[in-house]
Amino acid sequence: MVRQRMTGKRRREQLISVGREVFAERGVDGSSVEEIAQRAGVSKPVVYEHFGGKEGLYAVIVDREMLALERVITDALKDGPWRARIEQATMALLTYVEEETDAFLILVRDQVPGEERSYSTLLNTAVSQVTHILGKAFEHRGLNPELAELYGQALVGMVSNTAQWWLDERKPEKEIVAAHIVNLCWNGLRGMEAAPKLELENSEVGDE
Repeated sequence: MVRQRMTGKRRREQLISVGREVFAERGVDGSSVEEIAQRAGVSKPVVYEHFGGKEGLYAVIVDREMLALERVITDALKDGPWRARIEQATMALLTYVEEETDAFLILVRDQVPGEERSYSTLLNTAVSQVTHILGKAFEHRGLNPELAELYGQALVGMVSNTAQWWLDERKPEKEIVAAHIVNLCWNGLRGMEAAPKLELENSEVGDE
């Protein structure tokens, strides 16, 4: 029986899938066209033909996964009360980590030199959206909306760093992790002071 040859489109998708596994395991510097070709069951020229080399394949994978994760986060922050949006975005990121582990591993590593899109640019997009949400909430509560970006950076950073920690730990369950993140975010925001000061400053004044 003659084996049916893959179409160019199917071969490209296969190489992307294989490349994603290899880059997640070894990083871009530790990977080679030879290993990718071997796992895909093709010769090295096939990889070069489709992507021009491992950097080209890596760039395609990063761009594709960046768009996918950006869409996930954007959709999660789109609608609902602002506590619900924090819950939705936190669960969305943890679910992505759980279901697309290889992709997340690739995104949180250093990018190919010269590439503009990176995990940090995605976080900046999330910060912009969270800042917009917080700005409206701050105005409603009589707080300074100019500080919304500061709090947006803090919230997004906390969720992102916890997600990267959970990438290796995988316990407790993501629902529990999300609930505790939201607990800290929501209760912290709900009890915010208009002009907070460090207790350390007060104690130093009292000691003089």
